[in-house]
Amino acid sequence: MGDMHSLSNFFFLRSLALVAAASFFSFQPAMSNFFSDVDVTWGGGRAAIAGDGQQLSLSMDRASGSGFQSKNEFLYGKFDVTLKLIPGNSAGTVTAYYLSCQGPKHDEVDMEFLGNLSGQPYILHTNLYTEGQGNREQQFYLWFDPTQNFHTYTILWNPYQIMFYVDGTPVRVYKNMEPSGIPYPSKQPMRLYSSLWDAEDWATRGGLVKTDWSQAPFTAQFRDLTIEAGAWTGSAAWINRRGSRKLPAWMNQGLVNSYSDQEKLAWVQKNYMVYNYCNDLRRFPQGLPKECSTVMAFSPPLSLHLHLLLFSAVVATAMADFNTDVDILWGRDHTVITNQGQEIRLSLDGVSGSGFQSRQQFFYGRFDMKMKLVPGNSAGTVASFYVSQDTSFVIFICSFYVFIDNSNWHGMNVLSMQLAGSGWSKDEIDLEFLGNLSGQPYTLHTNVYTQGKGEREQQFYLWFDPTIDFHAYSILWTPFRITLYVDGVPIRIYKNRESMGIPYPNKQAMRVHSSIWNADWATRGGLVKVDWAQAPFTIAFRDLVLDACVSYRDSPDPACKKTYSASQLDPGVHLSASDQAKLAWVRKNYMIYNYCTDAKRFPQGWPKECSLGLYS
Repeated sequence: MGDMHSLSNFFFLRSLALVAAASFFSFQPAMSNFFSDVDVTWGGGRAAIAGDGQQLSLSMDRASGSGFQSKNEFLYGKFDVTLKLIPGNSAGTVTAYYLSCQGPKHDEVDMEFLGNLSGQPYILHTNLYTEGQGNREQQFYLWFDPTQNFHTYTILWNPYQIMFYVDGTPVRVYKNMEPSGIPYPSKQPMRLYSSLWDAEDWATRGGLVKTDWSQAPFTAQFRDLTIEAGAWTGSAAWINRRGSRKLPAWMNQGLVNSYSDQEKLAWVQKNYMVYNYCNDLRRFPQGLPKECSTVMAFSPPLSLHLHLLLFSAVVATAMADFNTDVDILWGRDHTVITNQGQEIRLSLDGVSGSGFQSRQQFFYGRFDMKMKLVPGNSAGTVASFYVSQDTSFVIFICSFYVFIDNSNWHGMNVLSMQLAGSGWSKDEIDLEFLGNLSGQPYTLHTNVYTQGKGEREQQFYLWFDPTIDFHAYSILWTPFRITLYVDGVPIRIYKNRESMGIPYPNKQAMRVHSSIWNADWATRGGLVKVDWAQAPFTIAFRDLVLDACVSYRDSPDPACKKTYSASQLDPGVHLSASDQAKLAWVRKNYMIYNYCTDAKRFPQGWPKECSLGLYS
């Protein structure tokens, strides 16, 4: 997989190309007319247009269903329709609204409404086909009765992602990750289609409930079809209708990191999603599809945004809510949120571990978390609390790892956490708790990555049993230094010595991450393995406090740097005399490994920072 920079360059160049195209071609938003903008393709009189072309109804009886398609093809666009579904017993019927092209390697973007018995909910069935391959189904219940009134359904398709909306609420996102080898519908123009047809062999309860033809005809009503798109004319350019030079909003929609839309999407997926192919291990015994390793939420990398120069910085000091302020990245069924969002538990078993990341990214700050570690025999497990780049790009390598060795899911977990999202140029600040046999102490393993290079490990025993009660662990990251704390006691400092040619993590915004996973090296260098008879292994987190500068860009954020240069959070480079004494006490009594004293590991000489003083 290419690194973060190659992916950013890919999308940045694409963005520039779109801006150039927009200076010659317009994207015409218009309320479509069913008389002039669509063709009824089947069903004869079962498709009826009314209301001066603003309304259309599709009907189905035992003889036939019906359907229509747009006259034009489109490459990218936003497609809205207001739809009122079949009332009563609609079992066996499917009302479809979708984009598609023709041929064995066709692309398709589907919204299909699967009917049900009276009083039972419709299922919104979504799918995507790329190069003739589908199998990307996600299904949802709706939070209203779609047969009582008209509701708006939207497909937004642009070069960055495909989004599905219901009444303006995002329900699904599929991102363009072509640079990672994941197909995306970007090469073939598609038409808009709608149809009503009989699928009693699978639509309702897998085909157990058949169509009741005594209820026919079944009728779905459409109105207010709006197509904001550029018509395809046989070339790679969009048609220019009025010579507009403004890039339409939908071409960049989704690039703005909308916290509101993230909340809405999380709400839908938590409360109304009834099937997700990315969780179906039985269906994919050789490993889940590649895209399932990425974060599919509404949070594309902001380095792709064309308006990065317009940003603001705000220091957020708040007790985080695990329901709203983090995204579960993996092991959703191994995750439990309790205590009104103030506590989260992550588990590890023979199938999977689990992990989450903060929804917001930060440029400098203090990050506090209380943790209660796995009790008993925790050998081979790793519980982590760290800051790193967005994990959205850990896709291809981890998926390929599982593909070539499907039995080694735990190895995949290790790999995904080590890569932590950025490719090889990441910054990262680690607190990792290495499990041990019952009665043996945990090892707190710390590391600092700068520009993709780590090898700055320091390890400590703790002066208490971290499995009996919650203890506070903190990461302080400022322009001056990184300081790691345990219950308010400093245990490690890494100072900014860039003026001396020593790298420091100040080039990339980072998110907070936590996880539990299996590592073949964690306990005594791998000599002691996980005892899966003790599973599940569970770690509890609570009281996550983010006293940090929220950043709306991935690259260095001057506003955050200015904020923390003047902040009382880190008034200078020096620790207080009291904290210096505490740090010296920890290092004398509890440090068990320091890369700066490992002459065998660095026969050519220790890293440059090792020759500098700790406090000056």
